[in-house]
Amino acid sequence: AAESFNYKKFFEMVGLKKKSPEDVKKVFHILDKDRSGFIEEDELKFVLKGFTPDGRDLSDKETKALLAAGDKDGDGKIGADEFATMVAES
Repeated sequence: AAESFNYKKFFEMVGLKKKSPEDVKKVFHILDKDRSGFIEEDELKFVLKGFTPDGRDLSDKETKALLAAGDKDGDGKIGADEFATMVAES
């Protein structure tokens, strides 16, 4: 349902929290569609589709909340290390 996304519950539900650091990096690269080395806001919007083809798009509010949770250095995007930290802290 819209506005119900919780990244901590989601990472646990898809088993990401139990994955090795190498597997978490693989997931990061799948989500980094443009291969920039970062997951930008426009890529975050489609994060659920990275795990299931019929996943919904995140709302703008959910996308911004996810970005804020993962963007530790404030550059407006999530790097591989930031993503790994976000998963580990979930």
